[in-house]
Amino acid sequence: MFGNVKRLVTVGLGSVLLGACSVIPGGDDGMADRGPVADAPPVAGPSADMLPDDTGRHRVALLVPMSGANGDVGLAIANATTMALLDTGAENLRITTYDTSGGAGAAASRAIGDGNRLILGPLMRDNVGDVLGQARPSDVPVITFSNDTTVARNDVFVMGHVPEQSVARAVNFAIDQGARNFAVLAPRGDYGERTLTATERAVNARGTRVVGIERYDRTNTGIASAADRLAERGGFDTVLIAENGRLSAIAAPRLKEAGASLPSILGTELWSRETELTRVPALRGAWFAAVPDARYRQFADSYQSRFGEEPYRIATLGYDAVLLTLRLTRDWRPGRALDTALLTDSEGFLGLDGSFRFRDNGVGERAFEVRQIGNGAFTVVDPAAQGF
Repeated sequence: MFGNVKRLVTVGLGSVLLGACSVIPGGDDGMADRGPVADAPPVAGPSADMLPDDTGRHRVALLVPMSGANGDVGLAIANATTMALLDTGAENLRITTYDTSGGAGAAASRAIGDGNRLILGPLMRDNVGDVLGQARPSDVPVITFSNDTTVARNDVFVMGHVPEQSVARAVNFAIDQGARNFAVLAPRGDYGERTLTATERAVNARGTRVVGIERYDRTNTGIASAADRLAERGGFDTVLIAENGRLSAIAAPRLKEAGASLPSILGTELWSRETELTRVPALRGAWFAAVPDARYRQFADSYQSRFGEEPYRIATLGYDAVLLTLRLTRDWRPGRALDTALLTDSEGFLGLDGSFRFRDNGVGERAFEVRQIGNGAFTVVDPAAQGF
């Protein structure tokens, strides 16, 4: 399955950068975890008559919220795209930011009218339909930062970190270590449904079993009671907690005694930046899967030096979207429609978040690493594949 991977740019990460869980409202749980806002005003898309005739440049639209509930996240993504343009010295791209806060459909309409041939965004899955309604008639592909694969199409490509893939990676790793009987602690709502379904699918594919499921409302007492019910039922050697760090820390001691080898505890990508988990004795030895983090620290340091604050973790998607676009320009002529076949190269691409590729149905597939929680630190116990 795995082989070579195409780099998005021809320089290494160090050269790119140096020279060249909170939940987002609307259903994309786990996409952002912390981050500040740079002191910069929102950027509005210009009118068509204000844009120069860039016959030698590719016009690309960035559609993100620049105000409102997710304005901080949108600004971080916009800042990251600016970083990527500066770091790579890209002279063949003109990326214009359009604020979706006043309506994603209106922003997309303006972007199409301005001659953009590719849309990066929107951030939220609920906005994809409005954007696609404007983009599809003009044959403009959409690369959304959402992590919801239900919005994927042959002209809508999902770039977010998909929770189901994180779950499948962790479950398969656990099975390789000897896990056979699984239990699931999942919240009510969309995220819980997605992670529960992913667990059942991965477990069944390997001939193992899900022997217990408990759902709960996302409160301290809700998860505590669900964990108690699961522990009383017993019969499992591995339990997946589909929750953020704070609530997982409440559940874990009710499922496993500190220092005990079983049951094994699994988490999801929501644990990626939750370093406080390393201070929970019952979680020592727990596993979870996330995109590789090795390049993120260098990116975050560079971002902070430029904007004065640490970025949201999701900001790397903005950076990688620019690198991906640059890779596409090798075979894409300015002013022409983008052939979506260029996006579905089976060998995939490499960005700050590791290897990824888009399938023909628009679903983004990523290589995840497995980390283990230790005393004060996360350790990579099974590295992400370097290519597809």
